Amino acid sequence: MLPYFTEFYGNASAIHSLGAAAREAVECARESVADALNASPEEIVFTSGGTESDNAALRGAAASRAKVGRHLLTTAIEHHAVLETMEALAHRHGFELEIIPVDCEGRVDPEDVGKRIRPDTTLASVMHANNEIGVIQPIAEIGAICRERGVLFHTDAVQTAGKIPIDVRAMNLDLVSISAHKLYGPKGIGALYVRRGVRIERYQDGGEQERGRRGGTINVPGVVGLGKAISIAQAEMESEGARLQSLRDYLMDSLQSRIDGARIIGSRQHRLPMNAHLCIEGVQGEPVLLALDGAGICASAGSACTAGSTDPSHVLKALGIDRDLARGALRLTLGKSTSADALSYTVDVLADAVRDLRKMGAATH
Repeated sequence: MLPYFTEFYGNASAIHSLGAAAREAVECARESVADALNASPEEIVFTSGGTESDNAALRGAAASRAKVGRHLLTTAIEHHAVLETMEALAHRHGFELEIIPVDCEGRVDPEDVGKRIRPDTTLASVMHANNEIGVIQPIAEIGAICRERGVLFHTDAVQTAGKIPIDVRAMNLDLVSISAHKLYGPKGIGALYVRRGVRIERYQDGGEQERGRRGGTINVPGVVGLGKAISIAQAEMESEGARLQSLRDYLMDSLQSRIDGARIIGSRQHRLPMNAHLCIEGVQGEPVLLALDGAGICASAGSACTAGSTDPSHVLKALGIDRDLARGALRLTLGKSTSADALSYTVDVLADAVRDLRKMGAATH
């Protein structure tokens, strides 16, 4: 990215040589993103991140097909960027929103999606994998049903791009949202795949950039960073995925064996290789997180987008998790720097923290 802050600092839309150099870098990155999705470069729109991509896809697709129908489908466990956008379409713009439930493992039943599609259903959005519990959805099956029934299908793939395979053709995807910072790229840059032939209403005016779909000066260094990050992630996906899955299974098994009342949340079979999510009986998430942070361990109770909320996660509610148990939620995400020694240390620290917190709780009662 560095040369595009300094030497090649031109506006990618300009016709002079500095602009041409920037534009060449942008188009190279566009090809890298397209290759990762088995898409064509002209189907890729650069955005400011996953939230903008979700908003652009849902608002744009709903508006473009409003005369065909106004019935929308999404799931109970979507990221707030999808849920709040869908709710805004329903509450402010006259669309009808139907929420698809998930089973106790956090999975959507494709047949249930099919049963909910009506003649006036125009758009469905089901995330590829959940950002809290890491559960992977049967996207290809849902996509096939939507394509057969003439319903546009969007998936939020922010958690999965560069981590597990995505093939927009094989999965019958019309719209896909991704974000660079989830695959070691820079923050504030993302992309939206729009299948050739799918029309979305223009959502940001101010110029003809991105084939007239998103006005505004292109963030050249960010785009370059996204392109490089997704290329590296694709090359390492198989080996790194296998390594992380082995470590993740060790972590989850160790936590369950060392901590009474530690319950793994979500499907173990259909799960991202780097995600471990559990709820621990008899403790609250915040003091556990503080204890971990004090020991140099970064963890979270759920989505960073809802940090600070005292309410249990909407994802855990959708799975039917008891409110008291949900307050003991803990998400541990593995990455490139994660080692077996680091996980052993984490298990020791967490087991000690839970023991101490339970003793304190018993003493106060």
